Amino acid sequence: MTVKFGLSLRNFVGPNEVPDIDELVRYAERAEELGYESLWAFDHLLLGVDPAFPILDSLSTLAAIATRTERIKLGTGVLVLPLRNPVWAAKEMASVDRISKGRFILGAASGWYKREFDAAGIPFNERGRIFERNLDMILKLWTGGPVTMQVDEFNLRQAVNAPKPYQDPHPPILIGGYVDRVLKRVARVADGWLTYAYTAESFTNSWNKIKAFAREYGRDPSELTATNQVAIYVGPSREEADPLMRHWLTTEWDFASWSESTVEHAVRGSVEECVEQLRAYVETELDRIILIPYRYQPDQIEIIAKEIIPRFS
Repeated sequence: MTVKFGLSLRNFVGPNEVPDIDELVRYAERAEELGYESLWAFDHLLLGVDPAFPILDSLSTLAAIATRTERIKLGTGVLVLPLRNPVWAAKEMASVDRISKGRFILGAASGWYKREFDAAGIPFNERGRIFERNLDMILKLWTGGPVTMQVDEFNLRQAVNAPKPYQDPHPPILIGGYVDRVLKRVARVADGWLTYAYTAESFTNSWNKIKAFAREYGRDPSELTATNQVAIYVGPSREEADPLMRHWLTTEWDFASWSESTVEHAVRGSVEECVEQLRAYVETELDRIILIPYRYQPDQIEIIAKEIIPRFS
């Protein structure tokens, strides 16, 4: 199977910067022209203290981009689902799917940043349960008739979410996370797994777990998809690119200490060196690679599309 290549969106920026929606739209339009399969927005409510990292809301960003593109798929990578009111979330995401005419992909996770849970009044230690509750409510509102249910503070009485999502029965749902309880959740209720900054070896280890869990739940593992987010810097030699990439990833990015996500996953170097490093990912069972181009430089998405991706067609 041919691996699809997507791109991360720069809807969050470094300290003392402001996300630029015009720049994002130009980036998205060019990505579609160049043939990328998908675009992915990051999602946080609050990010950092001093310095703080400004971030535009993921769903609002994707809705704006949807009006200026026609074919490229639009995903959240990943939406922190427990922070969202599930009834509002069902409406917002169905709207994005309608606006984009069926191009929305929900990438969702339970979250890790306690400060934003505290600020939103959501119990951090219950985020796994709340994730499952919210996803269950969203799926009922997306796919069923009038919904009647009472859970926690929610009291739905013949609730109808209209219009439904454009996609039938609903947009693809990819669950992000690393630990076994999340991998089991992927195997049990998701359409696929979305991970971040995993080496090819680490991806394979966790993907084999997901497939085994899927069989235990009576699901066919071949029905699940796998996506990995990978940073890339094409240009100078690997020796020259390595310190620049490491500085960027260690000053503006986080890697979960309880996972196998690591700076070492990054692809960097000349075209030939990047092709060689990417080949290790492509030869796994990945369905999609979301590339995070070095500092989102416009020339990076050009050279990746013209000199890297064609090597894997």
